[in-house]
Amino acid sequence: MARIKLKHYVVRKGRGYWLPTPKMVEAGFAGIRCGPDGPDAWKIAQEWEARWQAHRKGAEASAARRWPKDSVGDAFDRFRRTASWRDDRKARTREDWERGWRYIEPVFADRPPSAVTFEHLDRWYHKIKAKHGVGEAFRAMKIWRALYTVMASMKLITGADPSLAIRRETPTPRHQVWSEGEAVRYAKGAWRAGYKGLACVVAVAWDTGFAPVDVRTLTPSDMFTAGDDWGFAIDRDKTGVPVLGTLTARTRRLVLAYLDQLGVTVLPDAPLFRSRGFVPGPKGGRPRSGVPYTKDTLGDDFADVRRLVFGPSETRTLMDMRRSGAREANAGGVAMTALAAKLGNSIDTSKALQRTYMPVNLAAVRAADEARRKGRRLLAEERNQHKKLKLGGAES
Repeated sequence: MARIKLKHYVVRKGRGYWLPTPKMVEAGFAGIRCGPDGPDAWKIAQEWEARWQAHRKGAEASAARRWPKDSVGDAFDRFRRTASWRDDRKARTREDWERGWRYIEPVFADRPPSAVTFEHLDRWYHKIKAKHGVGEAFRAMKIWRALYTVMASMKLITGADPSLAIRRETPTPRHQVWSEGEAVRYAKGAWRAGYKGLACVVAVAWDTGFAPVDVRTLTPSDMFTAGDDWGFAIDRDKTGVPVLGTLTARTRRLVLAYLDQLGVTVLPDAPLFRSRGFVPGPKGGRPRSGVPYTKDTLGDDFADVRRLVFGPSETRTLMDMRRSGAREANAGGVAMTALAAKLGNSIDTSKALQRTYMPVNLAAVRAADEARRKGRRLLAEERNQHKKLKLGGAES
C-alpha cells in the first residue's frame, strides 16, 4: 500500500488521527479519529484538512460564503465565528456540536430555517435512529434544537421549534461499574507493564471521582494539603464547578513514586501524568519520551492495559470508575448534596444524573428494606401509644 503524507495526520498503533494545533482548537476544531491507517482514514483526514484550510482562508481573506445567505449553514458558520462559540463553549462541547452538525449539514444546511418543517425533521430524526442508533439520533436532535435557539436569536426565524413535537428517545445510560479490588489490580498491572502515568491516572480517578479529562490535565499547582488530607483542587473541565478530590495513602505513595522516577521537575502548570513513551528493543527504533495524555492516547492506553489485565472481552471504561464511586457513596447513605459537591454536578436535583451515576444495586435495596422495617416498628409503637378515647353518654 502506497504511503501519502498528510498535514496534521498521524498514525498511532495502526490507527490514523487528524490532530489540530492549539490555534486550530481555539477556532473550534478538535481531534478526529480516522480509523485504521489506510485510504479510508486518509480520505477523512483530507476532508478535515480541507475544512480547516477553508476556515483559515475565510477568516484571513473575505470570509467567502459557503451557504446561501441566512440559511441554516450560513447561520452555523456565523455562530462559529463569534466569541460565544470560541470562549464560552469548552472544546468538548464544540466537538459535540460538530458531531451533530455532520447529520444536519447534508439535509438542512442550504435551506432557510423557516423552510424546515415538522415532517422534514421527523423523517430526518427517524432515519438517523434507524441507521446509526438512538445515541447518535439523540445527539443530532440535541444540536438541532440548540442551533434553532441560536438562529432565533439571529432573527432568522420566529415561532416554536417544530422539532419539539417529536418525542426524542433517550439513550440507555451506562451502568457498568468497577470494584476497588479491580481498580487496584488494574493500577498494579499498568505499573508493571510500564504505563506508570496511567497507573496514577486510574488510582487518582478512583479516589477522587474526577472525570478522565480532569485527571489527565492535573498539574502540580492543583495539589493541596489540609491536615492529614492530600489531593487536588480543580475547576471541572466540563462545567467549571470547583471540586476537591482527596487521595488515599496508597495513591499518594504511588503518585510520589511516579514523580520520583521521572527524573525531572514538573513545572507548576504542566500536566502531571504522561504516556510511557518508547524504548528501542532488539529491533531498534527511535526512542520517544512520554508526553501528556490526550483524550485519544489515554483511551488507547487504557484499552491496551485493560486487555492485558482482564482479557479481550472486558469493555468497561475509565469513566465507569466515576459511576462506581457514586454507587458506593449512595449505598453508604451519603446525602445527595454532599455527593453533588464531590462530583461537581447537579446530581442532587437531576433525575437523569441519578439514573446514570446510581443505577439500581443490591446494597441500596437492602438499605431501603431496612429503613422500611425500622419505619414499620416506629409506626406500630405510635399506634400502641394512642388508645381510642371512648365518650360515654351524658348523665341525666
